[in-house]
Amino acid sequence: MKMALKMGLSVTVFLLCLLMSTGALAQAGGLGAAPMGSTFTVPDHAMHASPQSVAQAQSLFPSASTVSVAEGELPLWEVAPEHHEMPLGDAARLQKKEHATDKKARVVWEN
Repeated sequence: MKMALKMGLSVTVFLLCLLMSTGALAQAGGLGAAPMGSTFTVPDHAMHASPQSVAQAQSLFPSASTVSVAEGELPLWEVAPEHHEMPLGDAARLQKKEHATDKKARVVWEN
């Protein structure tokens, strides 16, 4: 019995190693040459940053004749609707009162 268990374990370890080596070989790209397009080349940028004059200002508005006047922005706390949540203790007291007034079962079964 002990010999059969040892043999089964060694076969399992051998198959696991075979599976792992197959996966590693597949990740490495096999035994052949690298496929086309997989090599990395560093791009050569001939132009470098150099001092230049600043471009003319451009308006972001559709036309120069449009006049836009704004008073400013309001903070969210001034315009957001007020939302009051019931505190957890109040909710628990309300639930306890409702539970006390609910209908109770006439028969109580005990096993």
